[in-house]
Amino acid sequence: MKFWRLPLDAEAHSIPQGEVRIIESRCKGCGFCIEFCPNGCLKVSKRFNSKGYHPPELVFQAEDCVECGLCTLICPEFAIFTQLKEPKKITEEDIQRVTTRFSRKDKRYLRR
Repeated sequence: MKFWRLPLDAEAHSIPQGEVRIIESRCKGCGFCIEFCPNGCLKVSKRFNSKGYHPPELVFQAEDCVECGLCTLICPEFAIFTQLKEPKKITEEDIQRVTTRFSRKDKRYLRR
């Protein structure tokens, strides 16, 4: 999908930004949060927690988490949650970033 301009009602909308919090001592390393994160904000850590599992770790820029809450909903141990930070106004750069993120030229594009 290619956007060619900033939407006319852009000032009426904002992009939610979340901050991911992981309670490593609760994590059992199931990987559901990593699998279902729509923006790929998480990956498996190489370190162990107190239970001997590999908890997830963050691999993103702060603006990648859109506070969708899928990681919070899917975690069976309640070991991860997001906190809403101040929403960001939509800009031309955001439109360009979304356009390139979901194109096949982007390195983060994965065929599923």
